[in-house]
Amino acid sequence: MAITWKELGDDWLVEDPQMALGWRSCENPSAQAERHEQLRDYLHMQLALCGLSVPEQPAAESLWRRSLLSSLKEKNRLLSAHRAAIDTRIENFLQAHFGDAPIDSPLGLPHPTLCLDRHGLARILSLPAGGDEFSNELLSSYRAHNGVVHNPRADRRTTQGTFHVCEGGLPIPADKRAVPKAIFARLFQRALQPPSELLKLPYLSSGHDSAEAFISLLVRPLVCPAVPGFCRHKSMEIRFFAPGGLVSNLDFVESIFGNGGDPLLPENDAGLDVLHWSGHTGCVILAPHLCHVTKRELGLPHWDDASERQRRDAMCYREPDEKYNDGSAFKVTCRTADGVIVTLIADNYFGYCKKEVKTQISFAANLMGNVEEEHAGGTLAFPSWSLGDEYQVNS
Repeated sequence: MAITWKELGDDWLVEDPQMALGWRSCENPSAQAERHEQLRDYLHMQLALCGLSVPEQPAAESLWRRSLLSSLKEKNRLLSAHRAAIDTRIENFLQAHFGDAPIDSPLGLPHPTLCLDRHGLARILSLPAGGDEFSNELLSSYRAHNGVVHNPRADRRTTQGTFHVCEGGLPIPADKRAVPKAIFARLFQRALQPPSELLKLPYLSSGHDSAEAFISLLVRPLVCPAVPGFCRHKSMEIRFFAPGGLVSNLDFVESIFGNGGDPLLPENDAGLDVLHWSGHTGCVILAPHLCHVTKRELGLPHWDDASERQRRDAMCYREPDEKYNDGSAFKVTCRTADGVIVTLIADNYFGYCKKEVKTQISFAANLMGNVEEEHAGGTLAFPSWSLGDEYQVNS
């Protein structure tokens, strides 16, 4: 007999399914339209707080709305140096791990960003206000009767030469390309410098005052399900950052893994959820413009000065204008036994975003033990020996 979601155990429930997944009970069209307008109004508040232009301003803005916005803007200004707890954990890891890298300044995350703290905001942002189509060099989006259709430039990718891993962390498999720490650090810095066109928000693209911003999202994917009488459910925390023009990628991600809410709120801080946090933190930054960076710019050695591993992994150049990874899409990951994993994705292929979350779940599962990600192709194994429990003299 089929069961409803209300009959599942508490550990399987989403506390606020409407906020996290956009679930709603059957509503008549007028109720759905009203809910959509409420979400759009909330988005306009978020845009105004970020100092971005807001389309379709009401002719007579209410006094309380104007006063509240002024107060919140001033509080945001005073707290401009404050970071969400998960962002602090990621930045502390980056600064500790790359403290010895020859870079000009410490690595840090994009700030401030337009935070997608409710499911559905990304979908509204992915199309112009009052429009039904958006396109740039990487994707096209169209409004449909039942939602939005996103059509990225690439709908499939090869895995050959795609996966790169930063040195200085966990062992690098032989089939992955090893990236020197200094090169990863420079790729990270370049990832936070996308071209202006890529930062433009589709939602504000139809007006005269187009806006540029980074978009961020928090997700809390499940690592270990609850087993009654044995263990509670465990989830990890992952932060996504993307240029405004790629907000459709985050619409895709939150529609699969849910929205983790506002990372600034204590109830969404995994570090305070000691019973259900797996202890692992992830970060994903979308940066398709990295495909245009040359190896020489990044500081990779010439072929004559490179090691055998660098030659094998194409971490060197023969011609000064050779592009990193030959200008093809790739993703590069830095992960250590500390339980933090940071990935740069040089593409807007939707599948990479989904697969990266699953990869990070596998990473957490391997470090935590006793669990395995559904499609894991392998495991991080450490040898152990049993020397027995009882000993006696053999004369």
